[in-house]
Amino acid sequence: MSSMMANHLPGGGGGLSPAIILWCWANVVISIAVAMPPQNPLQCNATGCTLYNSYGVWGDRKECRSPRAVFPTTEEELRAAVADAHRRNEKIKVVTRFSHSIPKLACPTNGVDTIFISTERYNSSIDVDVANRAVTADAGVGLRALIDRVEGEGLSLVASPYWEGVTVAGVVSTGAHGSSWWGKGGAVHEHVIGISLVVPATASEGYAKVVRLTAEDPLFNAAKVSLGLLGVISKVTLLLEPAFKRSITFNFTNDNGLENEYIEHAKKHEFGDLQWYPSKNIAVYRYDDRVPLNTPGDGVNDFIGFQPNLVLLTKTIRAAEKGFEKRRDANGKCMSASTFMAAKKLMANGLKNNGVLFTGYPVVGRQGKMQTSGSCLYTSPSDSLTSCAWDPRINGLFFYETTAIIPAANFGDFIRDVKKLRDAAKPQSFCGADTYNGFLIRFVKASAAHLGPPEDSVVVDINYYRADDAVTPRLSQDVWEEVEQLAFFKHGARPHWGKNRDVAFAGVRGKYPGFDKFVAAKKELDPDNVFSGEWLDEVVFGKGRGGVKGDGCALEGLCVCSEDRHCSPSNGYFCRPGVVYKDARVCTYLGKNSVS
Repeated sequence: MSSMMANHLPGGGGGLSPAIILWCWANVVISIAVAMPPQNPLQCNATGCTLYNSYGVWGDRKECRSPRAVFPTTEEELRAAVADAHRRNEKIKVVTRFSHSIPKLACPTNGVDTIFISTERYNSSIDVDVANRAVTADAGVGLRALIDRVEGEGLSLVASPYWEGVTVAGVVSTGAHGSSWWGKGGAVHEHVIGISLVVPATASEGYAKVVRLTAEDPLFNAAKVSLGLLGVISKVTLLLEPAFKRSITFNFTNDNGLENEYIEHAKKHEFGDLQWYPSKNIAVYRYDDRVPLNTPGDGVNDFIGFQPNLVLLTKTIRAAEKGFEKRRDANGKCMSASTFMAAKKLMANGLKNNGVLFTGYPVVGRQGKMQTSGSCLYTSPSDSLTSCAWDPRINGLFFYETTAIIPAANFGDFIRDVKKLRDAAKPQSFCGADTYNGFLIRFVKASAAHLGPPEDSVVVDINYYRADDAVTPRLSQDVWEEVEQLAFFKHGARPHWGKNRDVAFAGVRGKYPGFDKFVAAKKELDPDNVFSGEWLDEVVFGKGRGGVKGDGCALEGLCVCSEDRHCSPSNGYFCRPGVVYKDARVCTYLGKNSVS
């Protein structure tokens, strides 16, 4: 074991508990195996088709349905499908094999004739242009297949999201990203140099046509992040670079000065990121840099959270979390957070020097093996013992994901406010998120895309407990609502288009200088609103701060409370101002015998 690793193990020289060591070795054995495959998000029968996201439940817990679905396999079949639907006056929503967007981007409007067009089977073509260092892929091609193909040609895709269970078109259309302020930056759409769209057309044009866009086209910056609103993405061309390796080291240290150091960290390390565990006063600095291809090392990034998990273990973790919530046991959550953090340190978050075990820093490996992960995807249908931890069929982990894209100049003040809130509300209030990944902090560059961030930004991801039903409040509910409102209302964060609760999208139109240009592009490419959807129309284009309000609406982020009934008075939760951000309105626990 390296001296750096020893220095950062929990408990100093006292070693690790047997439970932690057993948990870690169980994960090593499991990660070598395969898991139960994730279910197909699009389920069809004689009565129609239902679309689920990967967690099995949408933000409003309502179904997402359409009478029928089609599965084209070629660009011409895709064009014909759009033409047929347009001729029938049907609304179209595009779905992928993975469906990892949390908001209802792919859900059609209820009460109108609709159709799902799935790109699941449109995934056969990956054309690598070695001379020009570019790759063109069908919309339904999976990210891992694309990466493996370009690496096999001696090239690398520079930017990718951390989770590889996505398609090429899905990544581009939602603004998915990794972490970098270097070069073109960490967002995948900034590396796109060509997009083909299938859009509605006139009857004389056959009701649908293919539009091919490059960087010189006026519509290109609308198409780079399109949310599925401009048409069906058919093909994507991405810029590549000569193959390279990366060297990664995690430094677990205190969080003193985090609010002052993040900019320098991003400038110093090409792919650097940060993980912040507020309840433990710990920051994890990821030193992640490009190194020459001849650097020794055959490392793999197999992130712990994306490895196959024993179904029984996942169920046990969820049951424990529900027990802590029911008993209002913050200390129990903190013990759980400490256990998982110790395991992450011991296993270097899933880095493996030789593809099997972590033996010490730095871990060096090819870009294609280090940039993204998702081993729980690679599966045997006969295996029912392991799965992705959030698979809805096993009643495993169930959580919210708040992802705020904060202007870099504002991020330091956001951290300072969260530290003030931690001190005022007590650190154990933050253990719920630290049980997952704490605050994952990444970097994306300013974008020319109309729906991309207009300035260099810092992206913070926070996962935290979600109840099994919509009417059950959460432990530290007020803290997480205040963090959410600090980010989006006080510090000007923009929401990640593929994540978040509805409240994060309040006033979103005014946060993008290019929003009206995007709307103009939509009117040009889709004048009949064939690709519109109910959620997008209401939340993104229509409603302002707070959304539709009803009893308990604030519990699941469907609104910001303004009355006690928006919380859960019967369970002792009332609408009150924030502790640090006084303009926030949060559901605060005052006790079941309290009176509003």
